[in-house]
Amino acid sequence: MFKSVARFWHNHIRIILSILLDCAVVFVLLSACYFICSLDMYDIGDAITYWKLVAIAIPTYLGVFTAMGLYKNLWSYAQPREYLLSNLASIVAGILFYIIVRLADIGNTPVFAFFAFNMFAVSVGTVSVRLFYRAFKSARKAKHNPDCKRVMVIGCGAACSTLLNEIAVTKDCNLLPVVGIDDDESKIGCTICGMRIEGGNEDIVRLAKKHQIDLILVAIPSADNAHRARILDFCQGSGCEIKMLPRLHDFHDDDAGCIQKLRDITPEELLGREPININNTSLAGYIAGKTVMVTGGGGSIGSELCRQVARFNPKKLIIVDIYENNAYEIQQELIRTYGHELDLEVHIASVRDKEHLAALMRRLRPQLVIHAAAHKHVPLMEDSPTEAVKNNIIGTLNAAEAAIAADVDRFIMISTDKAVNPTNVMGASKRVCELIVESMNGCGTDFCAVRFGNVLGSNGSVIPLFKNQIEAGGPVTVTHPEITRFFMTIPEAVQLVLAAGSMAKGGEIFVLNMGEPVRIADLAAKMIRLSGYEPDKDIDIEYTGLRPGEKLYEELLTREEGLSATENEKIFIGRPTHIDTALLYSTIAELRAVALDETLTHEEQDDGIEELLLRIVPEFKRFDPKKS
Repeated sequence: MFKSVARFWHNHIRIILSILLDCAVVFVLLSACYFICSLDMYDIGDAITYWKLVAIAIPTYLGVFTAMGLYKNLWSYAQPREYLLSNLASIVAGILFYIIVRLADIGNTPVFAFFAFNMFAVSVGTVSVRLFYRAFKSARKAKHNPDCKRVMVIGCGAACSTLLNEIAVTKDCNLLPVVGIDDDESKIGCTICGMRIEGGNEDIVRLAKKHQIDLILVAIPSADNAHRARILDFCQGSGCEIKMLPRLHDFHDDDAGCIQKLRDITPEELLGREPININNTSLAGYIAGKTVMVTGGGGSIGSELCRQVARFNPKKLIIVDIYENNAYEIQQELIRTYGHELDLEVHIASVRDKEHLAALMRRLRPQLVIHAAAHKHVPLMEDSPTEAVKNNIIGTLNAAEAAIAADVDRFIMISTDKAVNPTNVMGASKRVCELIVESMNGCGTDFCAVRFGNVLGSNGSVIPLFKNQIEAGGPVTVTHPEITRFFMTIPEAVQLVLAAGSMAKGGEIFVLNMGEPVRIADLAAKMIRLSGYEPDKDIDIEYTGLRPGEKLYEELLTREEGLSATENEKIFIGRPTHIDTALLYSTIAELRAVALDETLTHEEQDDGIEELLLRIVPEFKRFDPKKS
């Protein structure tokens, strides 16, 4: 019996307390109205009439409130609709109260002004106690939660209002909005959802310190990356964690609320560069209904290629990768996204295995092959040049020959800006791959190469490295104070690859205009400040010296190639270079022999490979920082 009562009380305490509170509100306000009307000498009846009015009013109001669902609402999470419903219910109950009293003929009935005054008072009172309850819970949450983060919101518009309402009604979100920032001077001094707006962007650091802010939320979905980068510049030195609401085109992708959509700063926002969007309208018709194979399909670039190819309704998508974990992850992602709508095959295979690769292409008959399989890390390939030869050069040759044998329509090879005037084995090996692609063109398959710079967010790229080093307490390592790099995002890189597939006529090297190069030391300092630290005070920037094969400045074209425009202003084509085909393939054969000769010492292999690379790529020259 006791357990049943306890369970009933636990399950219905909210409703019981709400009913008792509404009874008290109706009783107190009716009594106040009755007393006020008596002071104004209205004829409102005697004490018996008063108690009859109370006996009618309380059941009437509670009955209407129940019928209109007020006691089903969770007032801790109420929105304007619920408060409007409460007002409407009070008005309906007030009218019904007046009608019942008139029909009941209880004697000396009060004048109409009493009923109108009472209806208005109860309407305001019921909403007020609910707002007070919600404010009390919010204040109590902040007071009793030592882990609650003090929040500054930048951008006090519609998105800010939605965000603040969500914070107010979301249980255990541990966020306490303290101060708002907006560059609209007319808003300064105003409040939004109870949060005071105290300044513009130039006041961010001052107000963050004044109010002991822990977290800054940037709530401007309409802002482009350049605008966001300017805001981040103002945030440097605040010592606060920073989160972003997504841009408008990403804001309604799912049903998640604002709090769930808060995210870390993206590399694009950090650099302040707008994403380069390539019109792939023609690409949709090119890929739709075709069989597409992606080698290295589990890697950073390869997996994004698979995602974007899948969007264009290919007949079949074939993923080839030697690393089973990566291949499995992209396979499961595509299955979750497309289910049986996408005909997907995943094969664990190495591009070094010529027979296996050729058999796959003969059996599956891809019409487009995107060759993304390669070793790309410069320092690692300096230590293991034989692997650069076997995987990059021989792997590309195997894939290209297999494509010709299988009558593939088009073959796209992923290259790099490090292939331009290379100073390292990796860059030189990719330049040889470009020469292979150019030399193969005209053999029945259209071949082209796509060259781009460092890819933000890819495995081993600098921004994830810096982030991990900052989280570990430093130091952040930069090889040289003046080193610069071109950057592009993974989606941009993939768009270029796919655009090349639709534009290529054979033999081209496609290059993306990536804007101005970025100084890496400046990027490191900015990331440290935006993490709430001071460079060389809280976290050191340590200059480690250029790594073997590394150069200060990357290039996108050789002098011989020149540059010609395409129909897209962001994409250019390098003119094909003269290739001595006999020299190219005889030297590749020698490279293969040296890389596979286990009787040679490590030093002999390294020297032999470098000498042979120089024969094919005479511009291959080790970078000397002392001469820069």
